[in-house]
Amino acid sequence: MTQKRPNILFIMADDHASKAISCYGAGLNHTPNLDRIADEGVRLNHCYVTNSICTPSRAAILTGTYNHVNSVTTLDTPIDNRGPNVAKHLRTGGYQTALIGKWHLGEGKAHEPTGFDFWSVLPGQGEYFDPYMIEMGKEIEVPGYATDVITDKSLEWLNQCDPDKPFFLMCHHKAPHREWEPHPKNRHLYQEDVALPDTFNDEYKNRAKAASEARMRIKDDMKYVDLGLVQPEGGAEVGERTKPGSTDRRIPNPEDVSNLRLIDRDTGEVFTFESQDELSHFKYQRYLKRYLRTIHSVDESVGRMLDWLDETGQADNTIVVYTSDQGFFLGEHGWYDKRFMYEESFQMPFLMRYPAEVPAGTICNDMLCNVDFAPTFLDYAELTIPNYMQGKSARSVLGGEVTEDWDQVAYHRYWMHRDPDHNAYSHYGIRDQRYKLIYWYNDGFDLPGTNQGGQDTEWELFDCDKDPLELFSVADDPAYAEVRREMLAKLTAKMAAIGDEPAHCE
Repeated sequence: MTQKRPNILFIMADDHASKAISCYGAGLNHTPNLDRIADEGVRLNHCYVTNSICTPSRAAILTGTYNHVNSVTTLDTPIDNRGPNVAKHLRTGGYQTALIGKWHLGEGKAHEPTGFDFWSVLPGQGEYFDPYMIEMGKEIEVPGYATDVITDKSLEWLNQCDPDKPFFLMCHHKAPHREWEPHPKNRHLYQEDVALPDTFNDEYKNRAKAASEARMRIKDDMKYVDLGLVQPEGGAEVGERTKPGSTDRRIPNPEDVSNLRLIDRDTGEVFTFESQDELSHFKYQRYLKRYLRTIHSVDESVGRMLDWLDETGQADNTIVVYTSDQGFFLGEHGWYDKRFMYEESFQMPFLMRYPAEVPAGTICNDMLCNVDFAPTFLDYAELTIPNYMQGKSARSVLGGEVTEDWDQVAYHRYWMHRDPDHNAYSHYGIRDQRYKLIYWYNDGFDLPGTNQGGQDTEWELFDCDKDPLELFSVADDPAYAEVRREMLAKLTAKMAAIGDEPAHCE
């Protein structure tokens, strides 16, 4: 008897850094259920996002195409749901399909999910508590904590699936997205302080000015709501507005902290400080602990899903993937958020279990990109990979095969030049197994190797073996002149292969 095609359970969190999964070895937290996927399957060390921001990444995952092709380049460019996507191919090929949780690819008839037998999604970013959801076109309110709600709905759908047909479920968690609201039962977790990252006090020397200009600093740019603090009434003395017209204010970082009082929103505890360093340490600890507490709920959710597969006898014939829509800064370079091609933001966690093909405990160091997800799923489902998809099936490398012709480069392009919240600069670039080349085209535009761009264009080159923290660009180092030429050739070739052309940012 021929075994039926595998089920595919795709679980994606939002802004989950690899370092906040214990099997990646950073020691920040313990995620036993996520670790179980890696222990019983494969962990990728070099999975990368093509555009480190929520909406474009989700479009790349769904369509298998880069953002200049699917036209979802920023947070404000929704998907055209008339186009093809992986769910449509799987449903046509006999799969039961569902999407539950965060969508973030637009709202309304032209942008709602298509290709799914059932969908129930959060509007926009969604709420952590008692979230509203759009379910098959109708708005509903669901009491409870968002991570639990999404898990409950996912299990409800799975329980009504036809056991004689394979399923494809995209379970998309809101957590651990900003503002990092943990479940009340988990607010006591992670009481011990965490050591500051080595680059927390980065001075942004020896690099492009984009690093120093970004407004993503834990010291200066976090809001009261980010850290669960009461925002006082008053003017600029309680903190500047996050952007014009916003009611949210940044927590001050004054040189004289003697008059600063911060109040816990839930307990009323008052915090005072004796130095700027003490204030910065406080902000980091509050941020990281809230972030990790939301992940604890996600890990519990994954455990429930794995238990369901065991209980229903479907574990051996189900591909389980856990990933995030991009990486996230956890204080490295003093930052939170993402957007940049620097490693913490660029790298996506990727864990997969499929007992039929993937040996337990596999570590994969081949490079994968999120455009590769869709063709990989279609390959496992024994369906034709359409020629419009730009990614490639990673089935062979995930199974541990040595594939000499696998493309060991990852391309990234971020389009949202100087957004009002983070002031991140537009850029594109390429990474191979050792080097990373980034072009900050900023206010100008340029063809690789020319000087036609604006005055603010800059190049960065990092030797990721010798400088894994990415503190010293060697773009202008004569010793790396040949490396720069080789990486520029790879970048030019990759852009030509995928049809991307530099253009003035909007």
